[in-house]
Amino acid sequence: MEPHGQARGLLRKRINVEDLTSSMMSKQRIALERRLRNCKNVITIGVRTNLADYEDWQIELIRQADVILYPTAFYADIFDTMGKRTFPNYHTYKYTMDKIKQTALFNLLDISHPKTRVFYGNYQKSKILNHFQFPFVGKIPRGSALGRGVYLINNEAELAAYNELSRAAYIQEYLQIDRDLRVVLIHGRVVHAYWRIAPQGEFRTNVSRGATISFDNIPEEGLSFAQNTARLCQLDDVGLDICFFNGRYWVLEGNMKYGKEGFRQAGIDYYKLMDDMIEDGEI
Repeated sequence: MEPHGQARGLLRKRINVEDLTSSMMSKQRIALERRLRNCKNVITIGVRTNLADYEDWQIELIRQADVILYPTAFYADIFDTMGKRTFPNYHTYKYTMDKIKQTALFNLLDISHPKTRVFYGNYQKSKILNHFQFPFVGKIPRGSALGRGVYLINNEAELAAYNELSRAAYIQEYLQIDRDLRVVLIHGRVVHAYWRIAPQGEFRTNVSRGATISFDNIPEEGLSFAQNTARLCQLDDVGLDICFFNGRYWVLEGNMKYGKEGFRQAGIDYYKLMDDMIEDGEI
């Protein structure tokens, strides 16, 4: 190709990229994570550790976007510094898969939460039985999900085995319940709720651990408790696990990467739900 032909080609490419960017941004929102990849109103461009791995038009989309959906915890920090709005919001990402921070937040906001303490290192771990009586629950405090890293501890041998798993011991009182209520809230709106009923002989209520889902008799008081919890904690996309015990509701934890099985069993199209909320300006 002759030089003037190359120039025309580069100019045409730049104009096409600009037109494409303008067209995309006028109609749709962009997402980094793949959670909304099946939504017609969302352009998912993926997650790149190195910004240089994005194409120029993708970087321009990011720069021009009014809001970026599911940016990941890594980019949520950066976009917050830039003053760019994200969904979920920056506050939600601060507490993703971090039970220690969640517990501190619940306690400071005076939200009902089972008695929980964190013990660091061998010396502090040696004091666990000064604060808790068997049985109690031990959890891997960061990065665990789907019921993994959650243990019912009945004796000193089980406690010793648990203490080998992590430097920090996250110990929580055991509430004798056979179910909890998963409430999914998006921008403060309850979009789904269901009971998770533990199978026989299992204390965990995770669906991945064999729990069954029930939509019967969902309590309005429980939904209101969940809404208030999400509002106080500024969590705008969360699956809260709550339970009713000793005459009151308790929040067990917040899940920012909640499963979709409850939606499927209820016949709710999660992607259509998100598309509708985007079209209606709720997100």
